[in-house]
Amino acid sequence: MGQEHILTLACPDRVGLVATVARLMERHGCFIASSRTFGDPDTGQFFARVVFQSDAGDDVPAGLLSDLDGAAGELDATWSVHTVGQPVKTLLLVSKSDHCANTLLYAARRGELPIELVGIVSNHRDLEAGFAHWGLPFFHVPVTGATKQDAEARLFDLVEETGAELVVLARYMQVLSNDACTRLAGRCINIHHSFLPSFKGAKPYHQAHARGVKVIGASAHYVTPDLDEGPIITQVTEGIDHTFSPADMIELGRHLEGNALLRAVKAHAEHRIFINAGKTVVFAR
Repeated sequence: MGQEHILTLACPDRVGLVATVARLMERHGCFIASSRTFGDPDTGQFFARVVFQSDAGDDVPAGLLSDLDGAAGELDATWSVHTVGQPVKTLLLVSKSDHCANTLLYAARRGELPIELVGIVSNHRDLEAGFAHWGLPFFHVPVTGATKQDAEARLFDLVEETGAELVVLARYMQVLSNDACTRLAGRCINIHHSFLPSFKGAKPYHQAHARGVKVIGASAHYVTPDLDEGPIITQVTEGIDHTFSPADMIELGRHLEGNALLRAVKAHAEHRIFINAGKTVVFAR
């Protein structure tokens, strides 16, 4: 067997969908290595992620792609095929905190994260020297109320120039405009330092401390025009007690934030996420 590939498919649920996919694979001599499916009774949608290999070699059979395209019309489906291990070109956005970006950078360097980092964008220069050893382009794009529109135009220029397929807000402390969120729909992940939907917006640890919570968390989600309300991908929590100050929460939270963001980016890069009516379906590997 040759190179593995991933088929992702989403469509209205109906009887026989798994059989349809299996027959297509069999027809074109493809071996199914693993398959995960989910039918959502609330939305009536069906989701599938199929890892397969062709007995004809490393390439995806052209006939399979043609038949998938034809079946998609009949099933009202969206689908895509990706090569396993093909890195997703990723652009990081940061402000003055480096812990989330460093978590991703280290995992990518170790080969644990199938992404290709194409650059780091920041609205401040504070982290430029500290990131220099990663050998990545560092783009300083300052943002003020008066320059926000120009700054976002520069951001999209960088997305195009670098070929970025995914934008990650790794503690980027700027709110993107509605237009930017719409243009980046489904390909921009943010880390928020609270267990959403609690404590949206600024200073969530201080908000949590004021409420006397006994659990804090971090949430990675897709960005939408509604602040901190995009489809949640991963969440990580940790228990605390009455002795924790906001500073204690922030210190513990750094580890939670990096972990949650790493899991979310990994799931996205491995094509395991489907957006489903404001929520996500996230398949295990």
